[in-house]
Amino acid sequence: MQKEGERLIPINIVDEMKSSYIDYSMSVIVSRALPDVRDGLKPVHRRVLYGMYGLGVFSNRKYLKSARIVGDVLGKYHPHGDSSVYDAMVRMAQDWSLRYPQVDGQGNFGSMDGDPPAAMRYTEARLKKISDEILSDLDKETVDFQNNFDDSLQEPTVLPSKIPNLLVNGTSGIAVGMATNMAPHNLSESVNAICAYIDNKEITIDELMQHIIAPDFPTGGIIYGYDGVRDAFHTGRGRVVLRAKVAFEEIGNRNAIIVNEVPYQVNKAEMIARTADLVKDDKIPGIYEIRDESDRRGLRIVYELKNDAIPNVVLNLLYKYTSLQTSFSVNNIALVHGRPEQLNLKDIIHHFVEHRHEVIVRRTQFELRKARERAHILEGFMKVIGSQDSLDRAISIIRHSSNPQAAKEGLIEAFELSELQAQAILDLRLARLTGMELDKIRDEYDAIMKEIDDLEDILASEPRRFQIIKDELIEVKERYGDDRRTEIDYSGGEMSIEDIIPNESVVLTISHAGYIKRTSLSEYKIQSRGGVGNKAATTRDADFLEYIVSATNHQYMLFFTEKGRCYWLRVFEIPEGSKTAKGRAVQNLINIEPDDKIKAYIRTNNLKDSEYVNQMSVVMVTKNGTIKKTSLEAYSRPRVNGVNAIEIRDNDQLLGAYLTNGNSQIMIATKNGKCIRFPEEKVREVGRGSIGVRGISMDENDEAIGMIVVNDLETETVLVVSEKGYGKRTAVLDYRETNRGGKGVITLNITEKTGNLIAIQNVTDEDGLMIINKSGVAIRMNMNEMRVMGRNTQGVKLINLKKNDEIAAIAKVEMDKEVEDEITGEEPTEESVDGEAAVVTELFPDENAGVQEEQAPDGETEGPDSEEE
Repeated sequence: MQKEGERLIPINIVDEMKSSYIDYSMSVIVSRALPDVRDGLKPVHRRVLYGMYGLGVFSNRKYLKSARIVGDVLGKYHPHGDSSVYDAMVRMAQDWSLRYPQVDGQGNFGSMDGDPPAAMRYTEARLKKISDEILSDLDKETVDFQNNFDDSLQEPTVLPSKIPNLLVNGTSGIAVGMATNMAPHNLSESVNAICAYIDNKEITIDELMQHIIAPDFPTGGIIYGYDGVRDAFHTGRGRVVLRAKVAFEEIGNRNAIIVNEVPYQVNKAEMIARTADLVKDDKIPGIYEIRDESDRRGLRIVYELKNDAIPNVVLNLLYKYTSLQTSFSVNNIALVHGRPEQLNLKDIIHHFVEHRHEVIVRRTQFELRKARERAHILEGFMKVIGSQDSLDRAISIIRHSSNPQAAKEGLIEAFELSELQAQAILDLRLARLTGMELDKIRDEYDAIMKEIDDLEDILASEPRRFQIIKDELIEVKERYGDDRRTEIDYSGGEMSIEDIIPNESVVLTISHAGYIKRTSLSEYKIQSRGGVGNKAATTRDADFLEYIVSATNHQYMLFFTEKGRCYWLRVFEIPEGSKTAKGRAVQNLINIEPDDKIKAYIRTNNLKDSEYVNQMSVVMVTKNGTIKKTSLEAYSRPRVNGVNAIEIRDNDQLLGAYLTNGNSQIMIATKNGKCIRFPEEKVREVGRGSIGVRGISMDENDEAIGMIVVNDLETETVLVVSEKGYGKRTAVLDYRETNRGGKGVITLNITEKTGNLIAIQNVTDEDGLMIINKSGVAIRMNMNEMRVMGRNTQGVKLINLKKNDEIAAIAKVEMDKEVEDEITGEEPTEESVDGEAAVVTELFPDENAGVQEEQAPDGETEGPDSEEE
């Protein structure tokens, strides 16, 4: 109800809410949550330091009760809750929260485990020595002051800090509509960077980063990867990945992971509890026990491992699932002239140097004014007491004056003094009238005149002022600078699943019916040419192993089907199985159609590397001799349901797909023993949906059986293998280069004994070969055991086959020297194959009982090089 004399003013509620909320948000931004770019302090921290300064609780004084300090700050400067002041002061005293603590606390000020500090009535505090540098020259009118909340006192708007506090201690805060999160840095590095900036104002951020390398966190740890640091320095925003610093030890008969430093702002107790839960839930297998052995000498967390655990694998799981790896999201927002701004490294340094320059100017002006005032007084002294006559005259004037005011006026009139000078004469003690004191006055006057000249020179010379800034910073570095705590792992990067999976060599096997598995390469033993082999895998009825692929766990696998579709899998996503396991149906891993099957594969590196995918191409060949070339970039975006790779017509199917670099030689072979060679550039690049062009012309009863890509004509040789176990190596240059689409030349002399050609591969002496037949028997051999021979020959026997057995597939593998050394210890037996000694290792006597070796074909002389165009 409206009272008499009152007047109601209608307002728009939308406008009022907008205005009120803006006022509130600006108050939070400017007066609470964001630091000033000059001293790096929020209002509460500035008021705590200024309150302690006013109480005289310096580093060389005794401690004072925290409650007294908090009460003083609350009553004079910070009209908020006492917990806001005490919590801020506690954090300023914690050496795991601030890189360079500003308060020296005595008592329980909390712990890294998240334990709260004792109540402020129990703890005591005083300023740290480094805080003297933050408050230095505060009494010399170096900064502006403002009224406190009730206009009864004055408080500084900023502190004249010699310490680049925003850089070295960082800050974090949540305002309205914005937040800040600034990382701490090393003081010595920061000073070096600021000095470099003063020497060259046009210095680039990259050049500054040679001095201030990366953030330096109070708890140490490791910065994993440098991209986030670079982004933060250049833009003011970046994600810095932090890892704990660990070591491996043996405790008794167990391996253990020892953590000596944890990432910044990690609660140690919570991290250990969370890890224990993950171990209990089998998310992190391999950990036997977790112990916190931290004490006053330092941090030590022990993860004791089970006997069968691999330390590096467990460590990577800890990095992935626990706070042993965290990220610090840098967001450099600070107040610049009262307005929030996003700042890069150079911006922060620039504003600090400008602040220090202003402090030096104002300090010098203050000291100059004081020096001139003192010189003015000393000049009065010398006028009055510079000689015995003048002194006697002054004493006489004072003695005969009726009161002090008359004495002052008499001195002013007699000696032409100012009021200040006359008052100073009257205030002189008699002891200052001795001859010795007169000499001191003259010396002081001479010294102060030199000081005035020096101060005037400082104000007149900008280079000198910047030199003073540098000198003071170097002095600060010598007093408080220390070594970097946080290490940098430049090779690191974003944590991914690959960090958990060991990047070991594996063998992928794919059966004719579509069963796939990966097996460690070390499970396969090495035998020489002509060996019977050992049982490689068990297959279902009427199934046989069709493909053998060597790879590493971290590679990408592109699967191409006979219908021309392409699917993606990472190698480690393929289920692991033993050498004799059947594997998993590929339909359960990728969304392949039921009536389709894998016919080709490609191993690639990182598909997100734009330079790599644009440089490489995929070349495919079909049974009818069609060849197609497409950029790898077209296959760089994996899709769950796959994509069309090539258009397949009726009575045709995909045979193979290979990566090329644009300068390769293409060779296509047919089952009747023909082979063509032509440059890759003869095949133009087309899109994914195209059908391709003719690669080789064939007779009606012939069909292509494979393709190879040759990159080194001198060292690579062509290996061809027939279905009855015969094969040979031939120099690439023995196949003359022709145009694409020709009939090719003879590559293997096909007879009934050799059977049709089934495989072609490019190999060198350093390569190994995996041969597998339809009954599941495998043999692994070195290519240097097989000599290079002519093109139009029958070849030599590679593997002894049981009756009616045939070779299913071959694959080139990189020979692992460590695996080669682990050949089974059984005594080998020597047999004669082609007149050469061959070593046969009987690993499965029951399986191989009664197997008789066939003699190789008589004569390995080269036949005529008959060519068909």
